[in-house]
Amino acid sequence: IVPDIDETYDIFLPINKKIGEIVILVIKSINEHESLNLPNNKVLYNRNTGKDYDPNDLIKNTDIRNGTSLILL
Repeated sequence: IVPDIDETYDIFLPINKKIGEIVILVIKSINEHESLNLPNNKVLYNRNTGKDYDPNDLIKNTDIRNGTSLILL
């Protein structure tokens, strides 16, 4: 979920990538697709728990699994 633009996306997250890399790739993709200029300093949060994710954590070392709902703020 990206509240800044009131959009929701379903995306595949490779488990061997860092959260920070994923955030940058997602923002780049949104900026290109929507012709926007969102800043790269966004943080991923778990929609259900409110937990924020460290940019240096690998996806596989978090509680992010298939079907996890995330918010990019």
